[in-house]
Amino acid sequence: MATQYILALDQGTTSSRAILFDGNGQVVATGQREFQQIYPQPGWVEHDPEEIWQSVWHAIEECLGHASVSVDAITAIGITNQRETAVVWNKTTGRPVYNAIVWQCRRTADFLAELRSQDRVVDMIRQKTGLVIDAYFSASKVAWILDHVPDARSLAEAGQLVFGTIDSWLIYKLTGGTAHVTDYSNAARTLLYNIHTLSWDEELLTLFRIPPSMCPRVVDSSGVCALSSPGWLGREIPIAGIAGDQQAALFGQGCFRPGDVKNTYGTGSFLLMNTGSGPVASAHGLLTTIAWGLAGQITYALEGSIFITGAIVQWLRDQLQIIRRAEESEDLALSIDTTQGVYVVPALAGLGAPYWDSYARGTIIGLTRGTHRAHIVRAALESIAYQTRDVLDVMVQDTGNPVKTLRVDGGAIANRFLAQFQADILGRAVERPQVRETTAMGAAFLAGLATGMWPGFEPLEAVWRLDEVFTPKMTEQQREALYRGWLKAVDRARNWVDPA
Repeated sequence: MATQYILALDQGTTSSRAILFDGNGQVVATGQREFQQIYPQPGWVEHDPEEIWQSVWHAIEECLGHASVSVDAITAIGITNQRETAVVWNKTTGRPVYNAIVWQCRRTADFLAELRSQDRVVDMIRQKTGLVIDAYFSASKVAWILDHVPDARSLAEAGQLVFGTIDSWLIYKLTGGTAHVTDYSNAARTLLYNIHTLSWDEELLTLFRIPPSMCPRVVDSSGVCALSSPGWLGREIPIAGIAGDQQAALFGQGCFRPGDVKNTYGTGSFLLMNTGSGPVASAHGLLTTIAWGLAGQITYALEGSIFITGAIVQWLRDQLQIIRRAEESEDLALSIDTTQGVYVVPALAGLGAPYWDSYARGTIIGLTRGTHRAHIVRAALESIAYQTRDVLDVMVQDTGNPVKTLRVDGGAIANRFLAQFQADILGRAVERPQVRETTAMGAAFLAGLATGMWPGFEPLEAVWRLDEVFTPKMTEQQREALYRGWLKAVDRARNWVDPA
């Protein structure tokens, strides 16, 4: 097993990484390259697609240089990517007609506000896509490019332009321009794909004025969809795994059964629950999405997005300057037994799921003369765990799935205080894996499953290894009293800003 390798490409928002995994699921070598963030106007975010490709290629070179592994030993390539970011390119020249418009970009917000005023359109989009109308998703980004780049719309209508999310762009480049594909998980994030009929939706394409000819072919998340050009790595290598980053993390965490849940703790957090072969409509503002497609069989997920989690620790460090390093937060939190009633509601960018309150603002409440920085730091870390419970509670309500454990990954969860408090406030075990690169591991798992390195879910479950499990130590009475205090604090933070 250890003589075969999977090359996972993890294309993120600020950097691209290449990670080589062996048959035991261990990281053999890595390479990483950052790239430029482009801000043409306030609220606008772009990337240069060619620079993204160059960053991926340099990461591959660095990774393979560190590994000293023959290219002949690489069984397959798996790709995971920043979701929703859209690229439009000319299929004759292979050149992008404009920069990639990034998932964070808000330039189309006004246009989408008009659509949100039409109840029929809101309901139609929700029913077909499982999503809400928001600039976050790809459709309005593609429409903006067609409307604002000279000749773009006429070229698109003539069949000369295509679009794709970042996975599509990378596969196009890796194959020398011969493949224009995406997988189910990425197609489901465009606001153009019907997650029930599994097709690009004619009504949605018409609504956003996007010609159907621009759309990539949708393929399984695990399956050989193309071969890399031999000009890149000296031989053709199957491209056999594709998934958006959060779905890849769900797969990399071994969440293969309905009711399995993972949370990725980054700047914000993404909580995903496997809901099995049927989509579950949320009554609490969660997104219904496709987790992955295997052999034509679709697995769905519920997703809750939390805007500010790890970023609150950065805020304590950079804005308040009450800690020098993020790692300090753990020691400070552990230096006291409680926050003495202090709560931090980190609504620095409003509140995401399940509140969806863009008018909420950050709040520190419960201060007394005895409050000092350790109380505020501990309360900030606790807020990450409280927000996770907010989402997990409504996921359980939406699905009826009892959740026994939460699998966790991401930088913030390396904090042992947070991991333990998360278990305490959930009343559930929290499992942290040995390999923290769960997004890349998900891409590797999908590619290895398709090419026989791992012949099924059982071998993958054996490869996933537990680092540490945190079990609840708090009484039910303590847990619920603390959580009631959190809900009171959130109530104070909501609707703080008056609508314009």
